[in-house]
Amino acid sequence: MASLLDWAASGFWHLSAWQLVLFTLGMTHVTMLSVTIFLHRHQAHRALDLHPIASHFFRFWLWLTTGQVTREWAAIHRKHHAKCEQPDDPHSPHVHGIKTVLLQGYELYRKEAQNKETLARFGHGTPNDWIERHLYTRFSFAGVALMLLLDLALFGVAGLAVWAVQMAWTPVMAAGIINGAAHYWGYRNFEASDASTNLSPWGILIAGEELHNNHHTYPTSAKLSVKPYEFDIGWLYISLLQRLGLAKVKKTPPRLAFGVLRPVADEQTLEALIQNRYELMAGYARGMRQAFNHELVALKARSADACVLKAAQHWLHRDTEKVPAAEAVHLAVVRAASPVLDKMVLMREELRQLWLNRSHTREQLAADLQAWCQRAEASGIAALQEFSLRLRAVHA
Repeated sequence: MASLLDWAASGFWHLSAWQLVLFTLGMTHVTMLSVTIFLHRHQAHRALDLHPIASHFFRFWLWLTTGQVTREWAAIHRKHHAKCEQPDDPHSPHVHGIKTVLLQGYELYRKEAQNKETLARFGHGTPNDWIERHLYTRFSFAGVALMLLLDLALFGVAGLAVWAVQMAWTPVMAAGIINGAAHYWGYRNFEASDASTNLSPWGILIAGEELHNNHHTYPTSAKLSVKPYEFDIGWLYISLLQRLGLAKVKKTPPRLAFGVLRPVADEQTLEALIQNRYELMAGYARGMRQAFNHELVALKARSADACVLKAAQHWLHRDTEKVPAAEAVHLAVVRAASPVLDKMVLMREELRQLWLNRSHTREQLAADLQAWCQRAEASGIAALQEFSLRLRAVHA
């Protein structure tokens, strides 16, 4: 009886409370790394290849700590990208509501996992070997049951709490916070076609997935950080795996390359614009903010409404269809009061149409870009002139 009570009190390891907490956090950290490296970057997006040893470790760990079926996860995530913020998006907070995704994100995932059409259309290329068919998929519940027994054996009754944290970590962090908050709050480096945001410039707690706007902008990149001040701990581990010969990175975010300033914008300039449009438009947004600051004194003299100015500053650089109706009214007031800002908004939309236009030939689009650069440089607006010169120096 004494031995049984001793086991119930502390298990076989006899860890202190702090050691137990650190062990649990370490276990959940490995789980998040398995999700981001194996399920997300390797399986769903093929951004890197993994050595069979690394690949199978991640598969086993996910079976043990989440009961996750690789085909289901990859299929649902691919559908999320294909249908992002649309009615068919499995877990968009703009479709299902932010409260639903935050609190019931796992239920939304389980519901979509039952959709055979989703699995058939988006689940291709995932593991289908003997152990996947006969253990990891067929007995997906067995792994977490084994984890419960191990936690009880190692930590006694406290193992129940360790196991509960392990089981809740992925549903809360991935299904709730990333799928919900990272499409609702945060900052945006790029004007991606969806509502994705970066929750934090330091991707540590959720292994880099906090940099969600970066990911939706460059979904096939193995690296999620793009700015000098951003840190993706998942990329740190991928780099280590690559050094050990256990991973091979296939793609990272494109980097702007500058060369000799072309006399005029040509087809090569057009190609460079299309390939680097997100980074270039982020630069255009910085120019708009600078122009706004220069115009601020005049704007305040013409409009005393600080709320209108603040709203305009936030929405000036956004795509027209992304601006809410209420904010569009404020934006129109500021544009009417500032010909400079109005010109920059108009020319931003014209530039965006160059890669959205499907009816013009390549030659016509190059001619349109050349005319755009000429008007920008003749505008007398410093931000437009600087951007046009920078654009003519970009190389694909």
